Amino acid sequence: MHNLQPKIKTDDSYASREDLYEEAKTLFSEGLVDHLKAKGLDVIEKQSEGIYINDINGTRFIDCYSAASTYNLGRKNKTVVDSLTSAAKKTDCGNFILVSEEKADLSRKLACFVAGNLSCALFTVVRGEAMDAACKLARGYTGKTWLISVDGGWYGHTGFAMSLSERIDKKRYGRLIPDQAIVEFNNIKAAKKVINKNTAAFILEPVQVENGCRLVDKDYLLELKEVCEHYGTVLIFDETQTGFGRTGYKFVKDYYGVNPDIMVFGEAITTGLFPMTGMVFTPSVKSFFDFHPLIHLCTFGGHDVGCRVACKTLDVYEQMRPWVQTNETGLLLLNHLRHIQNFYPDLIRSVSGLGLVNAITFTKEEQAQLFCVTARNNGFIVVQGLVARDSVVFRPPLTITRDELNRLMELISSTMKSVNNQRL
Repeated sequence: MHNLQPKIKTDDSYASREDLYEEAKTLFSEGLVDHLKAKGLDVIEKQSEGIYINDINGTRFIDCYSAASTYNLGRKNKTVVDSLTSAAKKTDCGNFILVSEEKADLSRKLACFVAGNLSCALFTVVRGEAMDAACKLARGYTGKTWLISVDGGWYGHTGFAMSLSERIDKKRYGRLIPDQAIVEFNNIKAAKKVINKNTAAFILEPVQVENGCRLVDKDYLLELKEVCEHYGTVLIFDETQTGFGRTGYKFVKDYYGVNPDIMVFGEAITTGLFPMTGMVFTPSVKSFFDFHPLIHLCTFGGHDVGCRVACKTLDVYEQMRPWVQTNETGLLLLNHLRHIQNFYPDLIRSVSGLGLVNAITFTKEEQAQLFCVTARNNGFIVVQGLVARDSVVFRPPLTITRDELNRLMELISSTMKSVNNQRL
């Protein structure tokens, strides 16, 4: 008989990256390893810092992925790292069913940071979980079941989030969440046709980062808000990738001047140094929690160490105000991408973005993949959109300097030249 037991290393050293990948194929997923190589992501991280990723061979790359807009303050921000070290000595997870000073302090500080009437908070661990909690709250608060979203959305990998996302793999898992529908993005007539007295929530990303950084129209949002208010429908914004300064504003809701009833936020609240996400919501929506306080429990949601780290991260955001710099650097990058588009109109179909979340959409998916592979060989890491596979999304840390940005733009230009030459 064949021995199916995988060969496992007994020490923690690897002679090469190839050795590590061979073990990954045996222990985890051969398909994932092949996927990473095909996408130009076969980089093994080690000692990343600032805007850079270092691999185990000492090669340095500019990080234009930032863990899907997590590292807004760069990799291993010293002030936040110090707060993590200090917090770990003073507290731990806490008991998630109990109140702690850490949870209360973060809730208070976050309410001030977000501003407006989104003054209540619930903390979770991953993005999809935060969206799931938001959908549960909307259904509970309204007493209705229907959830409406728009085409091109991407909300995560869990139940409600996966059901509402535009994913090619949804059919593999059978029937997901019932009573949900997807309508055309930026089409208020389509929204009005489905929103009614049975609609619990309307959910969207004001900037669809994974879909070529497609932006919603302000007039659409304003009218959508009125329709939702008329029917008592909860308006939910997913700001997991646009929050904490990414768009040149604290949150993209501030850019549009439209306040949702619930806003989901991502791991940028701790700039990647602790797994934390969550949602903020209005006192009106909170009223359901007042009578049903245990509708969403999470062992590590509101982790006391994480709350201390998040509080310090919010302090750093307020001190640095990176959204101010991002307005300038983001416009420079966007204009550079548009300039490149003028040189390669048969390669690039569109350029879109806001602040430091920008995308090139190619005429073919293969060209986007080739760009990512070539970029990796040229010294920066970038990935294709999860919805628009023909797009490439640029999400460098908000702390990128003008000199670093100039260098990145040079690398983007040389990468495009290479992609163009390889297709000829």
